Amino acid sequence: MIGFHLDPRSGVSTYLQLVQQVKHALRLGLLEPGDRLPTAAEVVAALAINPNTVLKAYRELEREGLVSARPGLGTFVERSLGQASPHDRARLRRQLAGWMRSAYGAGLDREDLEALFTAALQDAAREGAA
Repeated sequence: MIGFHLDPRSGVSTYLQLVQQVKHALRLGLLEPGDRLPTAAEVVAALAINPNTVLKAYRELEREGLVSARPGLGTFVERSLGQASPHDRARLRRQLAGWMRSAYGAGLDREDLEALFTAALQDAAREGAA
């Protein structure tokens, strides 16, 4: 089951942070079809947020066809995101972690890494690879 966390300094609304975290978990294979999301009450207890915020996030995920609410049972994942196999995903994550260690070793900080990664994503999109 996913454990949510909030970053009050992100500038992203609370409900969107929850939506993004579910989508990231789906892309990383941490959540799979059939998995149950925490109940609104569980999220409220863990994060001390308004229950309507959780329900808004879950409704957005449902609207996108990623989850479905089953009255009395909970909210369940309907489909995953991303096409890479778990093996490929794990291999690529290890490679990226190695690259990041090299970048930190070269003196780059987090903001430098984010700028490089964003630039590489844009380059790939322009070249038609993404």
